[in-house]
Amino acid sequence: MGLPSALRDAAMRWIADDPDPATRDELQRVLAAAMTGGPVAELADRMSGPLRFGTAGLRGPVRAGPAGMNVAVVRRATSGLATWLVANGQSGRTVVVGRDARHGSAAFAEATAGVLAGAGFAVVLLDGAVPTPVLAFAVRHLGAVAGIQVTASHNPPGDNGYKVYLGNGAQIVPPSDAQIEAAIAASPPAVSVPVAAVPPAGSVTEAYLDRVVALPRTGARTLRVALTPLHGVGGETCVLALSRSGFGDVRVVASQAAPDPDFPTVAFPNPEEPGATDAVLSLAADVGADLAVALDPDADRCALGVPGPDGWRMLTGDETGVLLADHVLRHLPRTPADPLVATTVVSSSMLRPLAESYGARFAETLTGFKWIVRGGPGLVYGYEEALGYCVDPDAVRDKDGIAACVLAADLAAALRATGATVLDRLDELALAHGVHRTEGRSIRMEPAGRDAAVTRLREHPPPGWDLDRPAPDVLRLRRGGARVVIRPSGTEPKLKAYLEVVEHPDGPDGLAAARERAGHRMTALSDEVDALLGGGARS
Repeated sequence: MGLPSALRDAAMRWIADDPDPATRDELQRVLAAAMTGGPVAELADRMSGPLRFGTAGLRGPVRAGPAGMNVAVVRRATSGLATWLVANGQSGRTVVVGRDARHGSAAFAEATAGVLAGAGFAVVLLDGAVPTPVLAFAVRHLGAVAGIQVTASHNPPGDNGYKVYLGNGAQIVPPSDAQIEAAIAASPPAVSVPVAAVPPAGSVTEAYLDRVVALPRTGARTLRVALTPLHGVGGETCVLALSRSGFGDVRVVASQAAPDPDFPTVAFPNPEEPGATDAVLSLAADVGADLAVALDPDADRCALGVPGPDGWRMLTGDETGVLLADHVLRHLPRTPADPLVATTVVSSSMLRPLAESYGARFAETLTGFKWIVRGGPGLVYGYEEALGYCVDPDAVRDKDGIAACVLAADLAAALRATGATVLDRLDELALAHGVHRTEGRSIRMEPAGRDAAVTRLREHPPPGWDLDRPAPDVLRLRRGGARVVIRPSGTEPKLKAYLEVVEHPDGPDGLAAARERAGHRMTALSDEVDALLGGGARS
């Protein structure tokens, strides 16, 4: 296939408007190859943008062209955001900019700060690489009208991203995302966007740590923690948070301790992925730790591992979610103002009866912390099954792996002081509220097949199931102690299914039998869901 003239001309215009000589040269080489008989597909892919600006901002591969993360794309995105802020009466106010340690992050943060300064905003550019929760904290701490964190969280090494928080400290929600995207589309070419120099403004990490150190609810401090930041930016801050909270016995996985944008020791830098936590579990076993913690690369998520009769294992996101919820509610101040806890439609249903047992309110939201933190007034805790925990909503209105780690250490130390374990506490919760067995499925499907499967289920629910739709693209099936939530992935060609079965033990001696029944039911339910959805590759 020859090079279409429209594609050639679009690439030449982008090159002319790119202010970064490195990406100009990169795209010129790709264009030259396509013009001299080489493959056209790579050029077409790079020019297939722009990257979509959604409620998670931007995310994509670091490369030249409108369909990549680069200085030109970041300048235009920031120009659109600045225009939208001005249109909403925020002209000249403070905006905070932070970044992680991924490829391109420093340049993208400087470009973001420069455009905001050029648009007349008072810009606070955080010094060096910082965890995402520190940026989210800084927005509220500094009274900013917005915050931007340059990060791709736990995406593959070649990606980067651009996450936007508004003045309430939460991520954007519709219709703001669509309005900002429209403003970006109307932005001038990157080379024409005004910029101004912005020196790094120092750090808010000390203020953040002061807040986190105040989180522990108990006086117990004897605990050994094994920790990995998975080559991300949370390690140093998390160790400081633990040690200043009184948990000084922290052993860090040496090969994963320093930020490294190539993530050399893990196939995929996400604690949820198989193998990602092997090193920290091995370290925990070797040093006789009481708790293992794996942060994701920008430290807004954390996974917990605990020792048990059969060795070390990672807890599920739902297990950690209800454990921390119980710890928060158990140790609330004596006069809380009508406390609220929240989780999403795809997380375990155990949080509802747990909240009721403490006289707390419960809210169920759509997926994502942008919705959890908007669950209602009086929010004291929120979580989602994908390892996200908001344990101090007044300070960080988003998931915070570092604060969650400190609170988990407090819980584990308090249990240890009484001779109990984290697994013992899970047994107590199961006896009180039932065994809630959860499991996730990701079925790889192209968008057409994925949408057809959802439509088929919506129009013809399987016999014996009650169907409702918590959101236009979310289906929930319920049947006597079983639940299936189905939704399309917002970032990948996948259909996601979240399964739950609930079994109530017949007294204290019936817990093992209840877990066995739940396991058998989950196996059967998994097979049933696979047959219902059909096709695709399961992951």
